[in-house]
Amino acid sequence: MLLRVVALSSRSKFFKRHRRSAYYSTDAGGGKGGTGAGVTEGTGGVNLQGKVIAIRREDQSVWERRAPFSPSNVRRLTRAGVKVIVQPSNRRAYPMQAYQSSGAVIQEDISEASVIFGVKQVPVDSLLPDKTYCFFSHVIKAQEANMPLLDAIVEKNIRLIDYEKLVDESGQRVVAFGKYAGVAGMVNILHGLGLRLLALGHHTPFMHIGPAHNYRSSSMARQAIRDAGYEISLGMMPKSVGPLTFVFTGSGNVSQGAQEVFQELPHEYVPPDMLKKVAEHGGVNKLYACEVSRRDHLEHNETGGYDPQDYEENPQNYISTFSKKIAPYASVIINGIYWAVGSPKLMTIPDAKYLLRPANTPWLPRSVGTPALPHRMLAICDISADPGGSIEFMNECTTIDTPFCLYDADRNKDTKSFKGPGVLVCSIDNMPTQLPRESTDFFGDLLFPYAFDILRSDATLPLEKHNFNPVVHGAIITSNGKLTPNFEYIQELRMANRRTQTAMLARQAASKKVLILGAGFVSAPVVEYLNRDKNIALTVASALKDEADVLATKFPGVEPVLVDVVGRPEHVEEMVKEADLVISLLPYPLHPSIATACIAHSKNMVTASYCSKEMQELNQAAMDAGVTIVNEVGLDPGIDHLLALECLDEIHQGGGKVESFVSYCGGLPAPEFSDNPLRYKFSWSPRGVLLNTLGAAKYKKNGQIIEVEQGGSLMDSAVPLDFLPGFNLEGFPNRDSTAYTELYRIPEAKTVLRGTIRFQGFSDTIKGIISLGLLDPTSHPALHPKGPDITWRQFVCILLGEGDSNIFYENLKQKIYDRVGKVKSRVLGLEELGLLKDDPVLKLSTPLDTLSHFLSKKLVLGYFHQGHKLEQGERDLVILRHNLGISWPDGRRENRGISLVAYGDPNGYSAMAKTVGYPAAIAAKMILDGEIQTKGMVLPFTPDIYRPMLNRLKAEGIESMEKSHFK
Repeated sequence: MLLRVVALSSRSKFFKRHRRSAYYSTDAGGGKGGTGAGVTEGTGGVNLQGKVIAIRREDQSVWERRAPFSPSNVRRLTRAGVKVIVQPSNRRAYPMQAYQSSGAVIQEDISEASVIFGVKQVPVDSLLPDKTYCFFSHVIKAQEANMPLLDAIVEKNIRLIDYEKLVDESGQRVVAFGKYAGVAGMVNILHGLGLRLLALGHHTPFMHIGPAHNYRSSSMARQAIRDAGYEISLGMMPKSVGPLTFVFTGSGNVSQGAQEVFQELPHEYVPPDMLKKVAEHGGVNKLYACEVSRRDHLEHNETGGYDPQDYEENPQNYISTFSKKIAPYASVIINGIYWAVGSPKLMTIPDAKYLLRPANTPWLPRSVGTPALPHRMLAICDISADPGGSIEFMNECTTIDTPFCLYDADRNKDTKSFKGPGVLVCSIDNMPTQLPRESTDFFGDLLFPYAFDILRSDATLPLEKHNFNPVVHGAIITSNGKLTPNFEYIQELRMANRRTQTAMLARQAASKKVLILGAGFVSAPVVEYLNRDKNIALTVASALKDEADVLATKFPGVEPVLVDVVGRPEHVEEMVKEADLVISLLPYPLHPSIATACIAHSKNMVTASYCSKEMQELNQAAMDAGVTIVNEVGLDPGIDHLLALECLDEIHQGGGKVESFVSYCGGLPAPEFSDNPLRYKFSWSPRGVLLNTLGAAKYKKNGQIIEVEQGGSLMDSAVPLDFLPGFNLEGFPNRDSTAYTELYRIPEAKTVLRGTIRFQGFSDTIKGIISLGLLDPTSHPALHPKGPDITWRQFVCILLGEGDSNIFYENLKQKIYDRVGKVKSRVLGLEELGLLKDDPVLKLSTPLDTLSHFLSKKLVLGYFHQGHKLEQGERDLVILRHNLGISWPDGRRENRGISLVAYGDPNGYSAMAKTVGYPAAIAAKMILDGEIQTKGMVLPFTPDIYRPMLNRLKAEGIESMEKSHFK
């Protein structure tokens, strides 16, 4: 009741403020009529005899049933001596008979009128020259779609009065439909909420509320809402739904209109800082409301706090905490704020991913036999209907025909169903027309005080000949064939918009530019995935021009470039400068220099490699430059993170504890191609594979830290793996697993190990190779490129300290047997690899590099490069496995296994190329689309990143399996 009293008081002040300049004549019950002398009391002394106005027919939308004046407004005008022509329309909410009974003339031809009133834009062909038009023109922001309308208005010497610019001395609009946009929006979202909850398995009293246009008036809608409220107060809201919180943004006419309707329900208002408590402990026999002002969620990004004046002058210096402090506890958001470009957004696309994650929280109860809500946020009514504005992911308005869409965390939209993941969004941009009679009454009563002043207008006379009151004068956009001084900026803004649009079209023609550094085996899936979007222009730069040319031939539009990353860094920097995003598929030691160039030129970047110490040191510089650099989005690291975090977050949300986390991953040849001593074929850098066997490792087992020294001890840690009995697998630790106790947020885990998978026999053969010194990364005199030629047999003899390479073959094998730990299989492995033959050695200075090159020719998969295959059609295999030991609050203990097995396609990509390339490409696309906006060094450890990536990997055929055993 208090709100209504305030509104009436405000309305009274409004009429007093404008009484001097905008008089209105008395109604039939007002006690005073016309004087009979051609001048009617209440007209400001204007002779209205002979004045003719018209109310035109609305034709912009089939749903548009509003009019600028109601029949009661027309009656007052005609009694004042004004001739009112109403263009016939059977679509108006008020029938033509009502206007005719009020004294209007119903006729098609409105050319007699000097002033023509409408609601929405007038088709260019319908504009009559030398007239004064009043309507919402939507030209004041130089909106491109309405510029032809503005051109026609100027050309036809039309005086345009725009309702949107009828403002008082404080800049507040005095004529608007805002209140009824709020009223209709609230009715609509309550209707949609009932359908959404029903689709989720909950019948609620909201089911008996229909869409706003189904009611003859808002009072009938309010009665239906009161009936629903009565049922809620009786406890008929399912407890499984939990407390419902409604958040209203802003306090203007739109918000107040929505809140007036909401107040028909049993409710309690709470401040923003109480929302979390209410969401957790509130009841279900009433609803909770919170009105959010700017002060509640805007903070200066450096000093904190909120200064209204400073915000108006420098909105770019403020950030919104709405998505962190308010939105997580909101069931329904009713957005009615005006958003300007450069202002903070209430919710960004990444915010939506976070807020729409599947929930398992104390304020979303789940009883036996009742479905759980997917997350707290159920619906959004964006009455502001500003695509890409304050609610960034709302990039397209809904319509009265199709009022709702389900928007999910993966940016999918569903307008055909209320069931499924996501939040229900209603963003109709002409909501007041759903309550056309009341909107017309409300709008007409606001406009009427200015009608007689507007009637003075003669568009054929100069504007200076008129004496309009300030409110009307300030709303005149055009007059006498040109823009008025207050609106000359439109032409400048229009030119700026054209320049921007030209630049945008040029960018679109050139597309978003992505630079891919490296054209190796994982590049093809990256190029193929991004090339699906024709708005992305791809440049592939490689030290091997042939590799880049292959990609360019296979994918039209891809530009191949020869580049020397190490020798010509200035060339790389120039290419980075021209790109919008850089994907580095180069060896990991080169990433920091590429990242430095990206930071210098404010370019985003993606890499599938580990975020090294050198990359981590660039984090602050990247943040300061506003640059996003996403790391570890390949297979391992990459998909292993995505699957792990999805599982771990689910466990923690359910109150579980992770007692152990053991993960193995590896790329292998398919079993039928594994018949060699290493049981392995290279599907990525042979040198990298071999070098990793010399690495150190650190992991946690049963609460104890285990460290493996560098140099070859790692192979002694290999153990058989039996999680997939059909494969003969072994695994050994990889790098420092203990770091993942913190990274994966599992401090409670007693065992944490990440390792590498191989077929059994790999580690045994590698031990023999290491024992001989064939993996030594330092230079060896016998391998100097300019030294004398040697054979592999001679080199092995040198490594054994045997000066005579003509030693009997059996004696040589015996010496090797003694060196490699008296293990016969290791000797046989070296023999089968051809390392005891008299074949010439291509000397590359170090034993490691020399052997890597030798094995790259001997044990490389058929389609190692660019997806090409040999005649035998070899294929590879990727296996990833997470084993988790979980304890639950009810005492149960679970062993959960997550397995991902992917085979390569002999006619397409290798499994390794797919599982490294596709994640990198997906992450790149997410940055380009604004789905990843975090600055600095970013890892895919948050739901807003890992959930969409997993969903999109499924679409590429990369999907995991899960199996659990309970004790």
